[in-house]
Amino acid sequence: MKRAVITGLGAITPIGNNVNDFWGNLISGKSGASSITKFDTTKHKTKFACEVKGFNPLQYLDKQEARKMDLFTLYALAATDECLNDSKIDLNTCNRNRIGVIMATGIGGMQTFEEELLSFGENHKTPRFNPFFITKMISNIASGQISIRYGLHGISYAITSACAASNNAIANALDIIRLGRADIVLAGGSEATITQAAVGGFNSMKALSTLNESPETASRPFDKNRDGFVLGEGAGVLMIEEREHAINRGAKIYCELAGYGSASDAYHVAATHPEGLGAILAIEGALKDAGINANDVTYVNAHATSTSIGDISECKAIEKVFGQSLDQIQISATKSMTGHLLGAAGAIESIACVKAIVHNIIPPTINLNEIDPTINQQLNFTPNKACHKDISVALNNTFGFGGHTTTTVFKKYQ
Repeated sequence: MKRAVITGLGAITPIGNNVNDFWGNLISGKSGASSITKFDTTKHKTKFACEVKGFNPLQYLDKQEARKMDLFTLYALAATDECLNDSKIDLNTCNRNRIGVIMATGIGGMQTFEEELLSFGENHKTPRFNPFFITKMISNIASGQISIRYGLHGISYAITSACAASNNAIANALDIIRLGRADIVLAGGSEATITQAAVGGFNSMKALSTLNESPETASRPFDKNRDGFVLGEGAGVLMIEEREHAINRGAKIYCELAGYGSASDAYHVAATHPEGLGAILAIEGALKDAGINANDVTYVNAHATSTSIGDISECKAIEKVFGQSLDQIQISATKSMTGHLLGAAGAIESIACVKAIVHNIIPPTINLNEIDPTINQQLNFTPNKACHKDISVALNNTFGFGGHTTTTVFKKYQ
């Protein structure tokens, strides 16, 4: 069976608009949360989020091209640009028919959709839609625009499985490489949903934190006083390459993408299974697919959104799977710094796993002052400060509305 390795990384995040800045701020414990600047929050319960700061799409596209795209696509293109540059690939010497793109999103062009409908409602005399409305909004368009921009004729599509979406994209890329259907797949996710409708909708579900007086401390996974997640935005892209192809072109190899597991809670549209059933199946499936044992794992990047039910059920799943080897694994929740990027979460957290393996550093869970007493106190959540540890295997957990659960396995390259 063919093997897949990671040979390029790209990121646009609330704590850095490139991978190096993202990683540096991650290990230093910097929060990306601040007051929302994208719209007037007067009527909203939550008035803060983890926005991308200082992003200029004209660094990547001309003004005419940029105006035809939703922000989620612009983030995806920017992250892809960095990923390709990082990989040092010369596309002119590659078979572009064997380079694919799988770009996930949870919601797609929500900003475009919201703006167009508000404009439609206000214009009573002659309602008119932007001619680019549909092609800006549809969920698959980031994958399409990346393929078009770089002339990549391989497999190209989008995955939408809520907050598990970009981990599913990475998992699909692994299957495609293993089956020999591509030499390279650019896989990841993008999201730009800090909008009136998204914040209002999540508020109505009582899913978002309302700690408006202290945004930077609001995302607090596993903490006794957590009160909901913090909305984030951005994109992450990984170059997933067939091992021999990477070796033959002299690529630098970050690590190996060794396996994945996917399952369903089959329980509730928004809540995780209270005993972590789907998570258990996904983690166990990932270990089996990668051909590793539970005691081989060093680091788990937890889904850990900072919701009361979700954090507890994930901890139960980790306890169940790792059992006697719990004392040797470390867990961290990088959403404590980035917020929740929804469909892009799995991609940027996979990048965190890759960088953790390369540098042997586990990023912290910030804002963790008192662990929820209903959570096993023996679990090591890497509270508030990064630590050095030799990392051989890292897992990335992602769980989405609808019960979707996916875990990917990253392994030190030998």
